[in-house]
Amino acid sequence: MNSKNNSEKPVFLFEKRNYIIMLIGLAFIALGFILMAGGGSDDPEVFNPEIYNWQRIRLAPTLVIVGLGIQIYAIFAKPKK
Repeated sequence: MNSKNNSEKPVFLFEKRNYIIMLIGLAFIALGFILMAGGGSDDPEVFNPEIYNWQRIRLAPTLVIVGLGIQIYAIFAKPKK
């Protein structure tokens, strides 16, 4: 019988550094979506101006875009030799 050696290491597409950078980018994206949540009113007849505060209009979308940029960097980052 011809048996193969099963001690071969699996080949991953990225290195550990790339995955860490991806997790950081994912954390930025998740934080951005968490900051976007809320600000509504329980009563549909009452307007809550809190939906238009700087956190939901400026900060949260910026965090999501920065997170996407980090993800792109993590994908294109070359492995260190």
